Amino acid sequence: MASASGIYGAISMSANLAVDKGLIPQEILKDSVILQLALAYFSIGKRLEQKTGCSQTRGFILSTLRGGASLNQNQIATMLGFDRTVVHRAVKAMIEEGLLSERKAERGRALLVQLTVKGNKYREFLIKERRALDDQIRKHFNLDEQATLVHLLKRLGELEL
Repeated sequence: MASASGIYGAISMSANLAVDKGLIPQEILKDSVILQLALAYFSIGKRLEQKTGCSQTRGFILSTLRGGASLNQNQIATMLGFDRTVVHRAVKAMIEEGLLSERKAERGRALLVQLTVKGNKYREFLIKERRALDDQIRKHFNLDEQATLVHLLKRLGELEL
């Protein structure tokens, strides 16, 4: 779980996600919409990562390679908005694990990566786990609450800031 250590000590905010309360003003801790949204996102993401053994970075990379796509690491980094070094390290590890394979592009010097059979199976497993978690979350909200939550999240995502 994510945690920040400091001279003020960490406080548990939600589902084992720790935040150094000395770094965040009390009024933000109390009622910040953005903080609560981030806490929920990271809490759920970390629990899913613990269950599947797949980081969000690796999951996003696997997703970009769905459907037989072959991309180089720079293309993946650009598509995801990730640092190239982060993508390179993750891709290298996934190649070593047999989840991805690489081949030389027909033109230029780029190496293209793609999902292997093992990588496709792993991606399908991740999708199944995400859907199971989605179903579990839905059980905690009635249909009206689900619709309201989705509506509000969509509105937040469309805000022009």
